[in-house]
Amino acid sequence: MLKISVPASTSNFGSGFDAFGLALELYNYFYVDFSEEYRVYVEGEGQSLPKDESNLFVRVYKKSCELFGFPQRPISVRQINHVPTARGLGSSSTAIVGGILAFERLHGVSLSMDERLKVAFEFEPHPDNLLPALLGGFVVCANSEEGVKFLKLEFPSELRVVVCIPDFELSTEKAREVLKKEVTLKDAVYNLQRSALFVSAIVSKKFDLLREAVKDKLHQPYRSGLIPGFWKVVEEAYACGALAVFLSGAGPTVASLCSQNFETVGGAMERAFAEAGVSSRFLILSASKMGASVEE
Repeated sequence: MLKISVPASTSNFGSGFDAFGLALELYNYFYVDFSEEYRVYVEGEGQSLPKDESNLFVRVYKKSCELFGFPQRPISVRQINHVPTARGLGSSSTAIVGGILAFERLHGVSLSMDERLKVAFEFEPHPDNLLPALLGGFVVCANSEEGVKFLKLEFPSELRVVVCIPDFELSTEKAREVLKKEVTLKDAVYNLQRSALFVSAIVSKKFDLLREAVKDKLHQPYRSGLIPGFWKVVEEAYACGALAVFLSGAGPTVASLCSQNFETVGGAMERAFAEAGVSSRFLILSASKMGASVEE
């Protein structure tokens, strides 16, 4: 039997839309073995996830077999989920990465990163969550005609990510539907400047620049309408000492980068959501330096 551990992730960081991702110390665990038929058991988060062959983990495993010419031997999967589903914390990426790694280990194959992403992109064509889940750490990535180009950078150990998770789901598809297909040159330049500033601030540990660096005009102004109380949550987190506040992935989770006052910031975010009629909970998370792992 295999035990596969895959970390959650947060992405975008405001200005770095579809370009930045960070692995977090919050994990989904998958216990996998060959079986007479496909079976899926789910514990923890995601109780409504499919328990049959339509489960994402199983679909990824089967697609891997198909793409690389291996017989589809059925598997049994026990998922112990700690990453909330459809909240902007990379839960689907954990299943995709887990399914690929299960295929590799069960069939004795070692895929290249390009081959892994070839499978992953069949299900999720955005590497900003997939790469941190695979590699850990803070990843800057870009799609190109030659494949995905990426760089893993050191994330400051002084920072924690306080995530406030509302008690409702928001699908990535719905969150993308509200985005504009075209943007003005002014807005594009606005985000380019701040995304460059963000990477510079992280690398040089100039944390006073982070608040400006996460400002965004490409996705948060439009997605905020799907999240009651979003701007109040942002305001209250800053008032309590957060260094940067942004929508985690496609949302609805709101994340704050903090070097202190972790509990205070989390509590303020919770209360702001409550004022908007939304129950929520917060977690204080460290960056995960290590990505997905497999144990026998």
